[in-house]
Amino acid sequence: MSKASAPRRLGDNEASATLRSVRVSPQKLNLVASAIRGKSAESALSTLTFSPRRVSNEVKKLLQSAIANAENNHQLDVDRLVVSEATVGKSFVMRRWRARARGRVGRIEKPYSNITIVVREREGD
Repeated sequence: MSKASAPRRLGDNEASATLRSVRVSPQKLNLVASAIRGKSAESALSTLTFSPRRVSNEVKKLLQSAIANAENNHQLDVDRLVVSEATVGKSFVMRRWRARARGRVGRIEKPYSNITIVVREREGD
């Protein structure tokens, strides 16, 4: 016997995708995520395409994955999808060091982040 499956956390008209351990600080990633929150999927893709930020290309791939999940796994209409949530969280921090004067050490922190995008099908229309 196996364990009973957990109930689905999202609604029937929602789909999500998650990207873990992105090599960028959560603060910088949140700037990109806030640029697409609440926009239609088509508008969010064009915003990410022309964004000058380095991480926007990875967020664009994640959004395309969430759209594909909505279409293939949940049979949602791609033309009516909206980015309902884009949450950013901290992952681990790699700590490195650099030699400084008089035998001291300067600490270098390399933060990693997680991001989850939830797309929802608009009602009506």
